[in-house]
Amino acid sequence: MSQALLAGLARTTQPQSMVRRFLALDAVVTGANGLAYALASGPLGDLLGVDSALLLELGLFLTAFAAGVAWLASRPQPPALAVKLVVDANLLWAVLSLVALAAWLDPTTAGLVWTPVQAGTVAGFALLQWTALRAATR
Repeated sequence: MSQALLAGLARTTQPQSMVRRFLALDAVVTGANGLAYALASGPLGDLLGVDSALLLELGLFLTAFAAGVAWLASRPQPPALAVKLVVDANLLWAVLSLVALAAWLDPTTAGLVWTPVQAGTVAGFALLQWTALRAATR
């Protein structure tokens, strides 16, 4: 990914600001997803064909994860190791989502569409964060 494209996406040419903005975007999206899973686990479980108890647990986890990512984004210079951990967690989430879809979930059509879209979004956050971190540590 080119520096110019990253700068355009982050609307800044400052590498540390790019890292922080991509972390903040991740925190907002992940937090919204987590809250939705936690607060509407029953209806969303029915819509996606996923056990509501599992969605509740995932929602609580995602909300806590988002809070940690938001805190990291609020730091003037997020530590590289912590950003790498967020990138790794995002990649793991994306892979496990697809494995769960193939191995044990029995989703509805909506769940069959949502799961790979969510995995792709999270993998996209990981790519943006990793690329911005590399630019910031040069």
